[in-house]
Amino acid sequence: MVPMLNTVWVMAIWAMGAEGSVLCPGLSDWMEEGADYPHLYQGFAHWCDELDGPIHLCGLSLGGILALQYAAQYPERMASLALIGTQYRMPKGLLRFQNALFSLMPEWLFQGAGIGKRNMMVLTRSMLELDLEEALNGLRCPVLILCGERDRANRAAAEEMKERLPHGELVFLPGAGHEVNVDAPEALGAELKEFMG
Repeated sequence: MVPMLNTVWVMAIWAMGAEGSVLCPGLSDWMEEGADYPHLYQGFAHWCDELDGPIHLCGLSLGGILALQYAAQYPERMASLALIGTQYRMPKGLLRFQNALFSLMPEWLFQGAGIGKRNMMVLTRSMLELDLEEALNGLRCPVLILCGERDRANRAAAEEMKERLPHGELVFLPGAGHEVNVDAPEALGAELKEFMG
């Protein structure tokens, strides 16, 4: 399994009982060639290609978008896919609003993301036209769709994906917002452990 951030996943991984067997790369690991989405995805896909398959992918938000695209493009490599708070059609209004906010924020607020303010803005702009609706048709592996109970921005997309994926399972995690790995790591770990068995 490959969650898309590192230290914020520690408690969820512990709850899974999977310490030492989970790889947690950061997004900045794949931005050496460029900060836009195509470069990010290319780096992520290359990284996945190096893993022994079949693989279990798990991603939150942008990590889920990357994992969804890879799983649809390379179904033969996949064992399972877990998508947390993930959109398959980009909410253009929200992305534009986020970019406007990013432009007003000081650089130091982006240090935790590991990609910097400028790169975050480039990445957000490059995702405006991204639409992975067709990618849903390419999924062949079991899919777990997770969403925080309080994550209103992603609830509709989670429910739509469940409708589109007859082999998909949808779980809302009680009390959690968008970052379920922070808000409900034990519940998240338990769901992932049961799903990936």
